[in-house]
Amino acid sequence: MATREHVRERRSKQLEHIRLTLDEAHAKRAETIEGGEHMVAFVIEKACVGCDQCLIVCEDDAIEMYKAPLVTSNLTTENNRKARILREPCTGCRLCVLACPTDAIKMIER
Repeated sequence: MATREHVRERRSKQLEHIRLTLDEAHAKRAETIEGGEHMVAFVIEKACVGCDQCLIVCEDDAIEMYKAPLVTSNLTTENNRKARILREPCTGCRLCVLACPTDAIKMIER
């Protein structure tokens, strides 16, 4: 039977492996997304879940959250928010695209 210390050590190694694997996948994905001043982020409203991840990573204050009506009447919530990109302050850095868990943000040409 494994000791607690052995399990903690194994878990720590597994977490490190997972982190390295995710970082590698993130870097590969970042290489495939075109960015720069000639590009601007765009939110696909249907895919946005209002999680605030893009808002957290945006260093340009180029994202605002707004209230949107629910698409279905089966759910009721008082707070259904969506992200909106502000074109002027957006520098095309791609951080919001990489942070979005639902792939609701894409880069488009200005």
